[in-house]
Amino acid sequence: MTDQNKIKYLQEQIHRLSEIGVALSTEKNTDRLFEMILDEATRITKADGRTLYTVDENGNLRFEILSNDTMNQKMGGTSGVEIPYYPVKLHLSNGEPNNSNVSAYVALTGKTVNILDAYETKKGFDFTGTKAFDQKNNYRSKSFLTVPLKNHENEIIGAMQLINARDEQGNVISFDKNMQEQVESLSSQGAVALTNKRLVEELKTLFEAFIKLIATAIDRKSEYTGGHCERVPVITMMLADALENTKDGKFKDFFMTPEERYELYIAAWLHDCGKVATPPHVVDKSTKLETIFDRIELIRTRMEILKRDAEIAFLKRQLNGNVPDNFDQMYYDQIKEIDENMQFLESCNIGGEFMLPERQERVINIAEQQIHLGDETQPFLSKEEVKNLNIPKGTLLPEEREIINDHIVITIEMLEQLPYPKQLKNIPEYAGGHHEKLDGTGYPKRLKGDEMSTQAKIMAIADIYEALTAADRPYKDGKKLSQAMRIMGYMKNDYHIDEDLFEIFVKSGVYKDYADKYIADTQIDKVDEDAVLD
Repeated sequence: MTDQNKIKYLQEQIHRLSEIGVALSTEKNTDRLFEMILDEATRITKADGRTLYTVDENGNLRFEILSNDTMNQKMGGTSGVEIPYYPVKLHLSNGEPNNSNVSAYVALTGKTVNILDAYETKKGFDFTGTKAFDQKNNYRSKSFLTVPLKNHENEIIGAMQLINARDEQGNVISFDKNMQEQVESLSSQGAVALTNKRLVEELKTLFEAFIKLIATAIDRKSEYTGGHCERVPVITMMLADALENTKDGKFKDFFMTPEERYELYIAAWLHDCGKVATPPHVVDKSTKLETIFDRIELIRTRMEILKRDAEIAFLKRQLNGNVPDNFDQMYYDQIKEIDENMQFLESCNIGGEFMLPERQERVINIAEQQIHLGDETQPFLSKEEVKNLNIPKGTLLPEEREIINDHIVITIEMLEQLPYPKQLKNIPEYAGGHHEKLDGTGYPKRLKGDEMSTQAKIMAIADIYEALTAADRPYKDGKKLSQAMRIMGYMKNDYHIDEDLFEIFVKSGVYKDYADKYIADTQIDKVDEDAVLD
């Protein structure tokens, strides 16, 4: 080869190695990355057999890909064929290094081993297994090139073994120095690319684990909302899948890339992250009078004081001889009224869907009764107690509900501060939009339907459905399936949730599939889907 041809050849090899380096760095599929490394090694050497190993969690060499052209054999990688061989142990049972196995030796020492002929080598490696394989398969393993895979920190993460280099005519030859140098360069590029991919995967795993840790902490912060942050992503992704499978209607062309699906998934996990700043006594307010404790106990104590005062008055009248004909009955009626008032206030303390005006008026009348405490006479109920007991719906005062609602503002503020890669930049919008309503009456931004993303609308349905069916809320039991779906049907009619999305939610059976796995059997009943969608 002339000097000019040699220079041209080297330039082509450098260019090719540069191209494969770029390809390896952009490949996301690990199996495909392995195959790219071996494909390029085959191009360089025309090797008949190729094996790629990686160091597993036990410190041994695990087979990733094994192929042989002559035997028409391909296992591992993207082939779908499982490799039936055990990993190559790097150390013997006595702890000594397994230096008799060429692949183990290379992985242990980081040195390339180039063998001209396995049957005649004097390098001290044991090829008994190779010879047995050859005899069984009528094959002849001759030249071997085994190269370590070293990452950028010079750590050995695997090994690549090539068998039987071939010339242009297909004859088996040895691996020459030029081949060895190119394969070593390739293995270095491949190892760095593989390490980078693993680092990305490990960071992704860490990222997800941290997000789930936050969500779990929020769920465990309150015994009443446990599991909400975990269940909303389930419903979200089920509905997203159903949307992508829709063949007609408004969303027939809806499609998400794997990156977009992941973005929605993470947003669903983070949708309530702002609740870390919500006071537990507000989140957990299971009765109207509850703060750190349920103040209904204070009212019970006052009722007992009223009973005591009635009894004292009764006894005084008796001692004074001032006894009317219905003396005993007056006392018993007074005690009965006190007990009935207490039972009534206890029932008012439990949150409900609606409190009738006449019940609110009765609370006010009871509050106006006088009670003697020490040297003071005061109304039986304070203004603050009346205000709480007359909450018309649920257990929260308007200002407390505002605190709850603020969690979404905090969620958005928290999420907008994170330095997202471009494929996750929509997380604040998706997570922060699940309390918006199509008619613009939602919060915090009062967005209307055309201002909301499809993903945010999906999460809104998921959040509502989970909240309605959850059996662990402080102010209500989990609703029957038919009740939950009827309420969501009303919300659809009131333009609170997307009508087309809700139709897919119903017709695709997502609500039923979720119910079968996550809702108590006692809550599951028949749903009139036509009525719900009407």
